[in-house]
Amino acid sequence: MALKSGLVPLGTPASDFDLPDTSGKRHQLSDYDDQVLVVAFVCNHCPYVRHIESALGQLSSTSAAEFLAICSNDAQNYPDDAPPGLVDQASRAGWQFPYLIDSEQDVARSYGAVCTPDFFVYGPDRKLAYRGAFDAATPSNGEPVNGSLLRDAMERVARGEAVPEPHRPSMGCGIKWLPGNEPT
Repeated sequence: MALKSGLVPLGTPASDFDLPDTSGKRHQLSDYDDQVLVVAFVCNHCPYVRHIESALGQLSSTSAAEFLAICSNDAQNYPDDAPPGLVDQASRAGWQFPYLIDSEQDVARSYGAVCTPDFFVYGPDRKLAYRGAFDAATPSNGEPVNGSLLRDAMERVARGEAVPEPHRPSMGCGIKWLPGNEPT
């Protein structure tokens, strides 16, 4: 069942994290000091993510923003979201940014991530400037997959501008929470 992302108040600080990437290298929020940071909660098995993954790779390769992807899904019950599947996805989609593994799901909870994909854009102060959709496309609606909403948000943040509200919520598969780990 598709879910829409919830509202996290603009201005909310990015939560710190210490997560491994698919090769085991540890990453922390303080490792990212670019003016614009895009945090994308994604996974390999979700058709909503697969629908936009190549366009996300293209957008990230032409942007000055720093990107990172986080998979928070229960990989035991969703084995396509285990590290080998994530490596395959990054290769298939042309992702050149870190793909982090949130196996305890603490980071997803601290960011208020709900679905995959779920995008968060932070300015240089690491306060939330945009939380919303990649664009208007879904796997079945025929809209172009072009990253227009995320691109506009990144460009505005880079110029020091606010991203006008309301932000279109992301829509996708719900994060696959570990038993007992579901947000309340």
